[in-house]
Amino acid sequence: MSARHRVLVVDDHPIVRSGIVSVLATQPDFEVVGEAADGAEAVGLALRLEPDLVLMDLRMPARGGASATEEILAARPATRVVILTTYATDGEVLRAIEVGAVGYLLKDVPHEELFRALRAVLRGERYLAPVVADRLVSRWRKPTRGEITKREATVLECVARGDSNKAIAAALGITEPTVKAHLVHIFEKLGVENRTSAVRVATERGLVGER
Repeated sequence: MSARHRVLVVDDHPIVRSGIVSVLATQPDFEVVGEAADGAEAVGLALRLEPDLVLMDLRMPARGGASATEEILAARPATRVVILTTYATDGEVLRAIEVGAVGYLLKDVPHEELFRALRAVLRGERYLAPVVADRLVSRWRKPTRGEITKREATVLECVARGDSNKAIAAALGITEPTVKAHLVHIFEKLGVENRTSAVRVATERGLVGER
């Protein structure tokens, strides 16, 4: 009899969650020790139940999966987190991997592939669904979608200082909607989804000064 791995299942849809639990119950080496309906509940259960593996959805009310993953791994770095979601946008994939998820699967994954993936990550490997891996490789091979303009660089400097959109607009003599438009273009070019990540990536690339 192989060792039983303790699994926490996190998904905001009860029917989906029950389905995942039922599928895992067919395998002798998985034991579902808890279920959570959102990221906040997932963090609490992970710290209390100490699972070997967390199957984590991404988009949930109260708190999303990436944020919950980050907190769980900060407290329990040995826990393996696998994202199991309907979504696979580039930004969501990168965010999940950045915070420490070691697997990324879509919910239409065949059962046998799911079992293979979970066993792989429990052995210390990483596992990305082929469609996700292809998108990441394609993204990493592509140059940035256009260079950061001089005005966008100025906006980035303001963001790095912690200025609000209102303050940036006043400093540059533009409207707040224009500031927001610049930020959308900056995020797209840097491959990020928020101001903090934009400043980090821009600093790494030398686009703004060290903070």
